[in-house]
Amino acid sequence: QKYLCSNCNNILKKALQTLCGHRYCSACLAWILRNNKNAICQKCKEEDPNTLSEESLLAEERAFGDAAINKEISELRVHCVTLGCSWSGIMKDFEEHQSLCEYALIPCHTGCGHVVMRRKLADHLENGCVNNVPVCQQCQCSLASSEYQGNKRIPFNWYLIISSAFCFQQSHSTSPTNTDGCRFSEVGCAFRGSKEKMKEHEKSALGAHMLLLLQHMRQLKGTLCSAAQGFTPKSELNMNKNKLHVFENIVAVLNKEVESSNLEILAFRRQSELDQNIIRGLELKIAELHRCLTQKDAGLSSLHKSLLFSEQASYDGIFLWKITDVGRKLQDSVTGRTVGLYSPAFYTAKYGYKVCLRVYLNGDGTGKGTHMSLFFVVMKGDYDALLPWPFRHKVTFMLLDQNNREHIIDAFRPDLTSASFQRPVNDMNVASGCPMFLPLSKLQSPKHAYVKEDTLFLKCIIE
Repeated sequence: QKYLCSNCNNILKKALQTLCGHRYCSACLAWILRNNKNAICQKCKEEDPNTLSEESLLAEERAFGDAAINKEISELRVHCVTLGCSWSGIMKDFEEHQSLCEYALIPCHTGCGHVVMRRKLADHLENGCVNNVPVCQQCQCSLASSEYQGNKRIPFNWYLIISSAFCFQQSHSTSPTNTDGCRFSEVGCAFRGSKEKMKEHEKSALGAHMLLLLQHMRQLKGTLCSAAQGFTPKSELNMNKNKLHVFENIVAVLNKEVESSNLEILAFRRQSELDQNIIRGLELKIAELHRCLTQKDAGLSSLHKSLLFSEQASYDGIFLWKITDVGRKLQDSVTGRTVGLYSPAFYTAKYGYKVCLRVYLNGDGTGKGTHMSLFFVVMKGDYDALLPWPFRHKVTFMLLDQNNREHIIDAFRPDLTSASFQRPVNDMNVASGCPMFLPLSKLQSPKHAYVKEDTLFLKCIIE
């Protein structure tokens, strides 16, 4: 179904995809828009007319070529359905086959009204076409048929060749080639047009001309034996010379067309190679730019973190930590989605100890599920080599009542034997502090303002 047009329901030709996701032949969409200014996608109507949106409105500027589906269609395996034809191949070669299929029914170009197989067109013209009047191939003048009618032993096509050659030699040696009809009309090509159209036709119909010529030569070969008895050796020789001359001219034209086509193909291939090189160069440049952008993004992220740290850092041993979205973070702690929260780092002095806080809103250890736990963490700093160890300073925790009535205060002095207060080997030492800092019932009590507007404040003072 994806290969079918939403309008004509045939295989898509030059597929266009609309904003609503359906596909149309380019010609079908142009026809719809030409006959309806406010056309709505028929497929959208069929699928669910109650959900039509602005995307279902068809417009030329709202459709784009679907190169992927066109490529898939061009590679589909197909076969000719014309009776008697055994051709099979891929879709992109089918159109060319249609113009060459020997079993295809085509109308006679003389206008006699008959429809014949392409392979039998020459037989029809010679034996059954009432409108097939002999015409000089040089000047396109009608030739008198009395000579032909008087000698039925001369095949009609040979009569055309001999008469045209005679006409050319006698009175038309300087006449220009007629530009209205194809030069291969003698062998069955019915195309007519201007000089420009004729050039395009002769380039595009090379294969068809070769096929017509092959059929014509087969027919001449078949009639050669029966016709040879009606000629004297001399007349037969002259006729063969004229025939040979005509076909030499035809072959020369075909050779020039083949040579021209080969040169064009070679030029296209060279241009394609140049284009591929340009594309590969652009791809490398894009990859390099992407790498540079990634590096710059990483640098900006690092600078942003440094700036944020600089804005929040404290260098006097007093740190105020504002925690927002307390309700959500407390719920995350209960469900285990978030275990604990670390504060930004701060310092006891300009070149002092680097420390931070860690809070468990739903408690940790002995306070898990009943209390809020608050801990102190000694971190690896830039000046640890110059500082005395272990860490000896008294630490005071405060949970601020935002109504300034009853702050929660707890303090401790470091255990000098604890690994938590030795010089850090890793980025952080093991946290130490108050696992039962504040009962959760008191944290959430409406009598106090520890949490206000979903925000609380923790303060740490290092003496």
